[in-house]
Amino acid sequence: MAALMYQLFTSSGLVSLGLYHLVHTVRNFLKSPRDFSAKPFHPLPLSSRLRFPPLYLAIAALFFAFIHQTVISSDADPLLKGNTPVHRFTSLQSAGVIFLFLLLSLLFLLSESTSVFLPFRSDLFFGLASAFFYLQYAVSTAQASVQTSDLQAKCDSISARVSALSSLLSLILACSPRLCIAEVSLGASVVLQGLWSLQTGLSLYVEAFIPEGCHRLLDVVSGVEGSTKCEVEESKLRAVAILDLAFVVHVMFVMVILFLLYAIISKIVGVSTRIGPYEALPTNADLNHVQLKTLSGTQA
Repeated sequence: MAALMYQLFTSSGLVSLGLYHLVHTVRNFLKSPRDFSAKPFHPLPLSSRLRFPPLYLAIAALFFAFIHQTVISSDADPLLKGNTPVHRFTSLQSAGVIFLFLLLSLLFLLSESTSVFLPFRSDLFFGLASAFFYLQYAVSTAQASVQTSDLQAKCDSISARVSALSSLLSLILACSPRLCIAEVSLGASVVLQGLWSLQTGLSLYVEAFIPEGCHRLLDVVSGVEGSTKCEVEESKLRAVAILDLAFVVHVMFVMVILFLLYAIISKIVGVSTRIGPYEALPTNADLNHVQLKTLSGTQA
């Protein structure tokens, strides 16, 4: 039950953060496409004290996840390849990656809200985020390799691929911060990671979602309950195919969310037709009576 609750917590945090970033990215792009530049965080348009509540929540969530991974590293887990020692090291690796993201978020908050640090450059932030996402990819890949549960290994490997995608997109933004599609894709990848955390929790720990022919692991001697394993090869292949299909469905769902957000925000904000200091000419106006602006430094 604790593992399921942690997966639900992770899912809600990542989906909320990804959607928040998507909404503000699309909004900023539609308001001024020519002036668009990727931002690590989009503060709320309120007073200085109320601009960073989403960042506070993200830092709190990262701190909780770090404590959780550190605490469970002391638990016994004989159901992994290599037994408890491997579990401890992989849990500490996850805690270390989470701590790096926590430190990065804290440094960004201090640079934005106080005068202690110089402003945190966006390219530096995205470059560090790319490195940390790649570390997350490496940790998830290592965790998948030591699982005795085929389903757990499949879930970890898919999560690793999404982390690799986030790493690549962050690197692109570090080099080309004006590339809107990269920032939108980064937000979408965070949402996808959150949805996959939810799918992982359901497929491994909820009986109604466990594929047919698979069962929960249990070490009789220690009483430790693990995730889900399929004993028969046919059941294992079927369960893996179901997870692949579920991942494709989640990707489609993220794309639908993205298109809906773009349509709704464009309807509310409108698409800017401003080009430099001038406005686009109206399409239904009499061009003989359009008032032209005078150039500065010249006489009419």
